[in-house]
Amino acid sequence: MMFQHILIGQYFPGQSIVHRLDARAKLLAVMVLVVVIFLARNWLSLGIICFCLFVLILLSRVTISYIWRAMKPILLLVIILFLIQLYTYRDGAVIVGDGIFAITEEGLTQGAMIAIRLLSLILVTSLLTLTTKPIVLTDGLEYLLRPFERVRLPSHELALMITIAIRFVPTLLQETERLLKAQFARGVSYRYGPWKKRMTALVSLLVPLFVHSFKCAEDLATAMESRAYRGGEGRTKYRALQWCVRDTVALVVVMIISGVIVYLRYV
Repeated sequence: MMFQHILIGQYFPGQSIVHRLDARAKLLAVMVLVVVIFLARNWLSLGIICFCLFVLILLSRVTISYIWRAMKPILLLVIILFLIQLYTYRDGAVIVGDGIFAITEEGLTQGAMIAIRLLSLILVTSLLTLTTKPIVLTDGLEYLLRPFERVRLPSHELALMITIAIRFVPTLLQETERLLKAQFARGVSYRYGPWKKRMTALVSLLVPLFVHSFKCAEDLATAMESRAYRGGEGRTKYRALQWCVRDTVALVVVMIISGVIVYLRYV
């Protein structure tokens, strides 16, 4: 159903050039691109970002149909944000409507831009998890957080916690879908009836979802203890991260594109 194809937290196996990039390079590139997406404020900048994302999708060899199915659950949120921007901006000439329902040129522009920014943000962060194995992503995060160990920040534990949280997203969404199907089969409605009845029905969904979350966390803790996991101190890596020339090239390309977008912002 609606949670069957969620991008965030999923891994799409492959041997593309994006899959082979070092996790540290991809993490740094995503950080830069996230900032750049928010800095883009004209159509040329957004066009460059969309073109780069399209090229990344082609290079990652993730099928367009898979991404389209995965983006469907997010379209409702994008449409809501678009409508909010559409009817809150009052600058520019009125295109259609009157009063509080008037649609202006600036409102239409800002609504379209915020929708493109949100979709680009979700897509660029999702491509990170789609093309990076969870264990490799954890190693990359740990390496980038290592300088903060001087202020006693547990880099390994923090990186592991972030990765587990990301990986739990599709698991919880799938469990939510299973519970919704079970509730619908029992005749429970979340859309119709008095609001008190709908709130009670919502509780019947949240309680088993929380119970399942704690059960998954307990199973994960048991599995880690059975493998003698005692934190990051003294642990060695079976596969060490290796920075190659292609990682430097990829990061330089991202920095150049980011510089162009920042320049276009102030032109």
